[in-house]
Amino acid sequence: MSILEVDDKGRIMLPKRERERMGLGKRVLVINAGDHLKVIPLPADPLGTLDGAIRLGKPFAELRRGAEELARRETERDR
Repeated sequence: MSILEVDDKGRIMLPKRERERMGLGKRVLVINAGDHLKVIPLPADPLGTLDGAIRLGKPFAELRRGAEELARRETERDR
């Protein structure tokens, strides 16, 4: 546990030991949890982390064309 100071610009400096223990890189997600903040490390390459996690069965370009066509049809329907 550390007590930190907030500078004039609203920044805090996390101690090196804590950054290393959490595996913090250059980016973190900060969540306002009401009475406290949660700091969650983000991977340097978030999409690379997901590589292979989802089996789509179709190339991305084909999925995008399908999504664009669906959006076009829904837009026309709602007019």
